[in-house]
Amino acid sequence: MGIWELMIIAAGVSMDAFAVSVCKGLSVRHPKPVHYVSAALWFGGFQALMPLAGYFLGVRFAGFVSDVDHWIAFVLLGLIGANMIRESISGEDCRTDSDFSFKSMSALAVATSIDALAIGVSFALLQVNILKAAAIIGTATAAFSAAGIYVGKMFGSRFRSRAEFAGGLILLLMGIKILVEHLFFL
Repeated sequence: MGIWELMIIAAGVSMDAFAVSVCKGLSVRHPKPVHYVSAALWFGGFQALMPLAGYFLGVRFAGFVSDVDHWIAFVLLGLIGANMIRESISGEDCRTDSDFSFKSMSALAVATSIDALAIGVSFALLQVNILKAAAIIGTATAAFSAAGIYVGKMFGSRFRSRAEFAGGLILLLMGIKILVEHLFFL
């Protein structure tokens, strides 16, 4: 998997954290630098750690599923992408508050990075350089999260559902690309 594909996946996976950050920016109304840094570190950090954990889980059983690894990657990415699209069209409003405490941010960071765990399993099956992938995903998520605080402050929740939809579509299309490449070009 090339750098551009990793960057596209990183952008897609980052959209949940971006959406939550938009809500946080909306709830704070006058964010300070600590709010931007907090969102970037919590969400970026967890989005970098979860693919690593998923990768090491996936490595344990990669040998058993090598004949169907492309199908597993397709299903995982497809399900995550479809779920993000479903959430984006559900019409739910922002439900976060202005709390940036350890308890609040750690819970949100875990919740928004569960999909990155599954991506890590896919990366193990596809033999992706996990350190490079985790660094790209973490950095992209940190940037999107800080930007989300700003977008929430400036525009409110108008872009939250669009961002989730775009992220879901990206992951769904990457899953299809992986499947097509393995079925027709290998």
